[in-house]
Amino acid sequence: MSLNPDLTIAMGVNDRVLPLMAGLVEMQGVSPRFITAPLEEIFANAFDHQPYDISELSCSNFIYLTTQGSCPYVGLPVFPSRSYRHGAFYIRTDRGITKPQDLKGKRVGVREYSMTAALVARGVLEDEYDVKAQDIDWYMGAADHTDTTPIKRMHPAGISLQSIDAEQNLSEMLEEGSLDALLAYKPPLVFVQGHPMIKRLFDDVMVAERDYAVRSNMFPIMHVMGIRQPWYEQHRDKILPILNGFEAARAYSFAKLSEQQALYSMHPWGVHAWRESLELWGADKWQYGFEENYSELEALCRYAFNQGIISKAITPETLFPADIRAWTPALNH
Repeated sequence: MSLNPDLTIAMGVNDRVLPLMAGLVEMQGVSPRFITAPLEEIFANAFDHQPYDISELSCSNFIYLTTQGSCPYVGLPVFPSRSYRHGAFYIRTDRGITKPQDLKGKRVGVREYSMTAALVARGVLEDEYDVKAQDIDWYMGAADHTDTTPIKRMHPAGISLQSIDAEQNLSEMLEEGSLDALLAYKPPLVFVQGHPMIKRLFDDVMVAERDYAVRSNMFPIMHVMGIRQPWYEQHRDKILPILNGFEAARAYSFAKLSEQQALYSMHPWGVHAWRESLELWGADKWQYGFEENYSELEALCRYAFNQGIISKAITPETLFPADIRAWTPALNH
């Protein structure tokens, strides 16, 4: 066994990992090589071909495959992407939709039913507005004409879900009126192009999300890091340094975001916005670790069961081995 085994890490570029990519912090005892690509491509490759030793993964699909016993990756409680998803709903203004409850019985498009953005957005609908996934007719397919056809990994139990034709896309279907609404993690082309009859469901997304953040005390997890099963089994002694490396990168940027002498980000009022976020949360909600994120993980597991993605209720303990659950980031600062 090599003293410093090579380690390929595939993930998106963000301030939580850039210090590691740039060599400002390190993973002791391993030689990481980073691979970046569109996240949809990374996820598909990771789940279907496993070319990476460590990969950023869709948390929802990770939960599904882990529950099925077929996930090729062991979960690490490192969460590089989190997001509120009130802004993911786009509606036609001629369908009588003025509030979330009006989505009941409507035709709603989604790129991939099991993607985490949709999982969380539907969870908010159920928890906050008593709208269940079963109350909606779902249509799955490419987001627009530039998108690739998404992979349908499962058919959710008890859910009305249809795949659209290969020559169709969700943005155009919303524009022409064959869909009433669209659930998307990025604005659809028809919205970007300013179609007069397409708008967001929530008029003031930031107000809605801040209100939810205060009441729920949650910052939803989108992505999780996973390590290939064989690599995990062969290099158990390297897991702690890997986890500590991710945490060191996160902690580096966490501190830098408060610096005013020379701004860490291009946002001119980023320091103030960052401090407002911390005050709103009352804590560091970008933290890593199993116990530190138990509430968010528990919500994802509950959403996955309620929405037909997994066939049995599970607890977060199902998702991570005991030795990895025991890691406490705060002890390594």
